Amino acid sequence: MQVCLNGERDATDGARIPLTPDALATAAAEAVAAGATDIHVHPKTPCGRDSLSPRVVTPVLEAIRARVTVPVGVTTGAWTEPDASARVARVRSWTTLPDHASVNWHEPGAEELAAALLERGVGVEAGIWSGTDGADRFARSPLAGQVLRVLAEVTDPDPDTAPDTARALLASLARHGRPVLLHGQDGGAWPVLGLAARLGLATRIGLEDTLFLPDGGQAASNAQLVAEAVSQYGCAQRSS
Repeated sequence: MQVCLNGERDATDGARIPLTPDALATAAAEAVAAGATDIHVHPKTPCGRDSLSPRVVTPVLEAIRARVTVPVGVTTGAWTEPDASARVARVRSWTTLPDHASVNWHEPGAEELAAALLERGVGVEAGIWSGTDGADRFARSPLAGQVLRVLAEVTDPDPDTAPDTARALLASLARHGRPVLLHGQDGGAWPVLGLAARLGLATRIGLEDTLFLPDGGQAASNAQLVAEAVSQYGCAQRSS
């Protein structure tokens, strides 16, 4: 099970959101102790903005790796650098490499970005979002067979409809044959996690995806979310 430590959230979402390298390392260690087997993180500038700069990425990776031995991945979402060619240049400038990085296939420049990551030996998580043409683009991609896994992201926040949205997304991905990590967001996070567990798929949880526990109470930490997933769904042993 992957833990998504912070996402695009910032200090306005509460003090429990880890932002600095030290806070992210502590959150990662606690989450791994609770059962997480993989980490997804958004490295941030001192002002809280997601960044692909090596001056931002390197301290985060080094701090987390000093505390845990599980794989660590980062985002490459378009919001980190609006210009697609600049995102590729950032990846090529990294001095410390993550184990994997997510590439959102519906975003401009996804193919070039994924190719640059693969050239550097970084595993690619193909981010396929519901409600986009990402699945169709990925089906036509010459890189589809080279990615580490597909990160099937259910963006439907409605807890009643998110599982059906997830099933439709999975059906659209049936052709590629790569491992799938299925997860939801906000109100859909826990219902989709439960579906992933029933289907035997890898999944993830963390403060990027939801700030709340299944009973509606606020989560105090990433570790609490992971522990809840392990307790309720037995997700700890599922590979991500």
